[in-house]
Amino acid sequence: MPALDPLPGRNTTAYRLLELIAVCGELPVSQLTRLPGGESYKKNVVQSLKQQKLLHTFYRDKLRGYRLNARAKPFLISANPDRFLSVLSRENSHVKSESSRRLRLHRIAEAIITMSNAGVHFFNDDKPEIFSPDAHPSGLWINSPSFYISREIKALGKVFTKIYGARSVGLLLTTREIYIVYNLGDSLIKWSYQSELRTKAVMKSVLCRELLPHQYPPNAIHALVLGNRMELASQILSEDAGRQYYILDGNYEHLYFFTNDRKGEHLVRLLCAPHLQEKLDQILLADLYEGEPGINIENDAVDADGNPVLLGYLCDLSRIRRFSKALRLLDRKGTLICFDFQGEALRTALSNHVHIQTIDYEQWERSFFEPP
Repeated sequence: MPALDPLPGRNTTAYRLLELIAVCGELPVSQLTRLPGGESYKKNVVQSLKQQKLLHTFYRDKLRGYRLNARAKPFLISANPDRFLSVLSRENSHVKSESSRRLRLHRIAEAIITMSNAGVHFFNDDKPEIFSPDAHPSGLWINSPSFYISREIKALGKVFTKIYGARSVGLLLTTREIYIVYNLGDSLIKWSYQSELRTKAVMKSVLCRELLPHQYPPNAIHALVLGNRMELASQILSEDAGRQYYILDGNYEHLYFFTNDRKGEHLVRLLCAPHLQEKLDQILLADLYEGEPGINIENDAVDADGNPVLLGYLCDLSRIRRFSKALRLLDRKGTLICFDFQGEALRTALSNHVHIQTIDYEQWERSFFEPP
């Protein structure tokens, strides 16, 4: 038998791919295109790792994903025990074969890639151990955006049984806010209503009252829904398409919808950076007038005719729905400002009382995120 090639170095694309698969459990093959690097180069990296007996492709029930081989686990633990000893030594590191469990792993992997590409910490040694049994409020603080997958939250032990069946894939913690994260993938899901209510209640109790009350007030918990296409936002908002009761009944004052692609990744960056939001708000509100809270319609400003204007570029579906509903009930006209890639999907779901004004996404991306 020919000798295996040397194991990949820690600063290589091959090593980073193994790290990602270790955290995800199984990485959907389709997500390889979202990782940094040229397409042909990444395919060659995968082929090399297969030849080194470090990963393999698992295909069943029309789901195709990359998994670690037995040789990869001790290699990663040896290379970085702080990062992988607990992750790869757990019983739940053995990936299941049932299609429902694998589909959930794929949804978690999609969310991790969105967070990673947005600069959010997701490795356990890069963020505070909030859900460790030994966690204590003294010294705990979120200094930079961090993502905790549902497997990490299970460390809560008996508390986790209260949210069994919830559809959330993890938590995004920023310096100011907490976001319970869901990933719809390609289609709407059936919500486990009571489980989702308990998830929010448990997170409020654990994070806002027990572990991080010095950083997060009780009203700091919001929701972030990810999906693979903007049309899902339209379906959520369209009551005639089958109501999404858990989302639309007011459980969250703020519920954001982002896509699992470059656009969604930059919106995550924006969500985590209040100073960038303030910068964009100042640009968009420059030619408008201060909002009027007394008009019974949620707004960020009014135009020259006194009509309310709402900034919707973060696609806060709760806020957008309240805005559209109030305009319809009061028979008023108003303007919703969003990005051009969001415009059509929102337009089809909102009342004709809402005028959609769009921002050129490509131009905004170049001015906010690309170097001069």
